[in-house]
Amino acid sequence: MTTPASSPLQALARIRPDVRAMHSYVVQPSTGMLKMDAMENPFRLPAHLQAALGQRLGSVALNRYPGDRIADLKAALAQYAGMPEGYGIVLGNGSDELITLLALACAQPGTGQRATMLAPMPGFVMYPLSAQLQGLDFVGVPLTPDFELDEPAMLAAIGQHRPAITYIAYPNNPTATLWDEGAVQRIIDAAGAQGGIVVMDEAYQPFASRTWIDRMRAEPARNAHVLLMRTLSKFGLAGVRLGYLIGPSAFVSEIDKVRPPYNVSVLNCEAALFALEHAEVFAAQAAEIRVERATLIAALRQMPGVEKCWDSEANMVLIRVADSAKAYEGMKNRKVLVKNVSTMHPLLANCLRLTVGNAEDNAQMLAALQASL
Repeated sequence: MTTPASSPLQALARIRPDVRAMHSYVVQPSTGMLKMDAMENPFRLPAHLQAALGQRLGSVALNRYPGDRIADLKAALAQYAGMPEGYGIVLGNGSDELITLLALACAQPGTGQRATMLAPMPGFVMYPLSAQLQGLDFVGVPLTPDFELDEPAMLAAIGQHRPAITYIAYPNNPTATLWDEGAVQRIIDAAGAQGGIVVMDEAYQPFASRTWIDRMRAEPARNAHVLLMRTLSKFGLAGVRLGYLIGPSAFVSEIDKVRPPYNVSVLNCEAALFALEHAEVFAAQAAEIRVERATLIAALRQMPGVEKCWDSEANMVLIRVADSAKAYEGMKNRKVLVKNVSTMHPLLANCLRLTVGNAEDNAQMLAALQASL
């Protein structure tokens, strides 16, 4: 009996059509470049801490699955964040995985009624992507032309679509905006009134002037449906890939059911614990970045050809130029990588997103931008 020849094209047809139509997330090659496109911390650990961390990681039992140290890490993160009583933590491989887990937990497969995710736009690209992949409908509510929350539009969209999940990035990516506290609370109230969950995404909290966890502690009943999501990437550990979600224990225990077992490696866990033991080092780095941010914004606002430079509460600055594609390519040719966000949303026309680095990196970036306008 002859076995029919298999065809890769036939097998590919088993992949979902919407997945085949997607583009992969592409990380720009950066060898030999000044990398100012991904909001990474420019500072490495001091040499003595590098040596101490290396020795500690070298003693980790790599032959064992993650165990009790995960509980130690949760306790350390709870203390670091000031987690309220009666709350719990879910850990993720970066906040990206937590966004996926939330969508997975709230999807309604087989019910004939799709759940909805809602967020202001432009915003983090993983929100709509996660909704698509997990089978939720996504509703993006445009910000105002100056990247403030359109509160009436948000309230109307919540009333119309009754989202299962509403994301509020606080501060927002890529606009670096920290929105009005009263408007945010009213949106949270509206989402809660129709039984929805609100996720406060505080990825850039080390650089912001306030955090929503203070509201969660001050008004627990009003924020009982709020989850707080953070990552250690902007803390200074982008390479470690560790995110965490804080919320009422009843919520957290349900989300934890869809988490893959052992999703945080023993090496990531130990590196994060080490960093939290030296949190003052990373706090000093964040303070320096905030100082450099002010200097960078002042320079950008004086630069001919920069049409607009927005305020920032993150370690990035959004600017508008006459021709973002030309400026981006010019900077790339001068060995400086930034992010051309102009195609992400109509409101971002001719916008570039610049990472805030140390003084030397910022000076090199400014010179490349000026020469490219």
